[in-house]
Amino acid sequence: GEQATPQNIVDFDQWIAGHSSEGHFTVVVLDSVTDPHNVGAIIRSVDQFGASLVVLPQVRGVNDIAGNDVIARSSAGASAWVPVSIVPNLVRAVQQLKETGFWVYGADAGGTHADKISFTDKSVLVMGSEGTGISRLLKEQCDSIISIPTCGKIDSLNVSVAAGVLLYELYRRSI
Repeated sequence: GEQATPQNIVDFDQWIAGHSSEGHFTVVVLDSVTDPHNVGAIIRSVDQFGASLVVLPQVRGVNDIAGNDVIARSSAGASAWVPVSIVPNLVRAVQQLKETGFWVYGADAGGTHADKISFTDKSVLVMGSEGTGISRLLKEQCDSIISIPTCGKIDSLNVSVAAGVLLYELYRRSI
């Protein structure tokens, strides 16, 4: 039968309309993150560090939040209540956020170290795919490209770990 839309799947345009005022909001945009374990772990960090919304693409990514047991388990249940929007076009969604006063930070290994960045009250954190990173068109929308200073032998953190570190950085500065 028809499954009801979960309560936490929110309409993006309605969300924007309700968050156009001043305030402290963090939005996480996941570009082509295809591993449901990563999506779930990111949603768990979104819950723990007080971010406001997760934005997922209709295509090229995991977006079956309600029906995905891996996401549910990896998020420790947070996928049932963290607000999620699924949009047809991530570039357009990010443009709409910018028009509402959000500043957009794209996570990429070559970026400015996050500890050198002054984050705004209304921040968008764009996380790219495990393999190819943030798509070119989306990267062009970013106001800053940021990275996490690391000291390891391999070149990058898992996307969900990186999202957690950056969400903590944003949270730490807001409290």
